[in-house]
Amino acid sequence: MNKIVIAIIVVLIGAGAYFYFGPKKTEPNGNQGQETANSKQQTETQTQPTPTPSAEEPAADRVQAVIETSLGNFTVELYAKEAPKTVANFIKLAKEGFYNGLKFHRVIKGFVIQGGDPEGTGGGGPGYTVSAEISLTHKKGAIAMARTDDSVNPTRVSSGSQFYVALDDLPSLDGKYTVFGYVTSGMDVVLKIGDVPTEPGDYPINDIVIKRITIE
Repeated sequence: MNKIVIAIIVVLIGAGAYFYFGPKKTEPNGNQGQETANSKQQTETQTQPTPTPSAEEPAADRVQAVIETSLGNFTVELYAKEAPKTVANFIKLAKEGFYNGLKFHRVIKGFVIQGGDPEGTGGGGPGYTVSAEISLTHKKGAIAMARTDDSVNPTRVSSGSQFYVALDDLPSLDGKYTVFGYVTSGMDVVLKIGDVPTEPGDYPINDIVIKRITIE
């Protein structure tokens, strides 16, 4: 009798251990639209935003930035008046050479191309975030900052370095991410990048490299 009781206790302990230490499934987000948007713009997970290091704000309301890539160059006009902190930080990183040699690590045809992660995985950054400056819209060619999901980022602060470029008009993202400029020339290059073959996870099969970003 004692052996039977002991056997039952052992089985119960083993079952409890399995459910405690065993694999746990993550349930899908009930807000499907938000889940889709954030899975495509995923950045480093930072539940406690770190203040942005001070960066000198541009004197002009509009600043030109040439993004040189391994597939060609494109130019974006940065809207410093509408997104002063974001533009100042982008210019600072560009002048420091932060983006040199980084890849476009996420490409989704008809949606966005995303780069600016030193890890090349979608999980890295400079170690800080930038305050949200949400006002401009996601027209085709918009350049915007990626960020983490609302569930861990209710104030919608931006990644410190990861940005994406819209391959089409994306009104579903308006009011959710900081747009800070628009492509003014070389959109054909952006679309060429957006058309490269990818593997699971939306990673390009062949590296698309940002050679440098020049502020004019």
